[in-house]
Amino acid sequence: MAHFHLSSRLNRASISTHGLDWSRMGAAPGIAGSDGPEVEGCFLCDEGEVDWFIRINNTGGPVDLWQVDGVADDDLVEFDTGYSYLPERIPPRQVRLVRTDIPPVAFS
Repeated sequence: MAHFHLSSRLNRASISTHGLDWSRMGAAPGIAGSDGPEVEGCFLCDEGEVDWFIRINNTGGPVDLWQVDGVADDDLVEFDTGYSYLPERIPPRQVRLVRTDIPPVAFS
């Protein structure tokens, strides 16, 4: 089963080169607006949660959607917010850019 990760488009070059690595966070805030890593790991979601994470985008700009392969559900850890993360870096060979420049959603 594929998992997904959303990140500011400002992180695209770093993710393409290094994969998902929380220690490289800094070009833009996280999806929830955090200035630094909330955990030593990479937050992942399933396909049904992607739209939710797009709606909560608090990066200050467009985001990219990355598909992450090769991660088993059993490898994920639940954070205290209820969201799941993988407590390890994810190499670039396991990530694939599937949507780019998704604009922030305006709430009315």
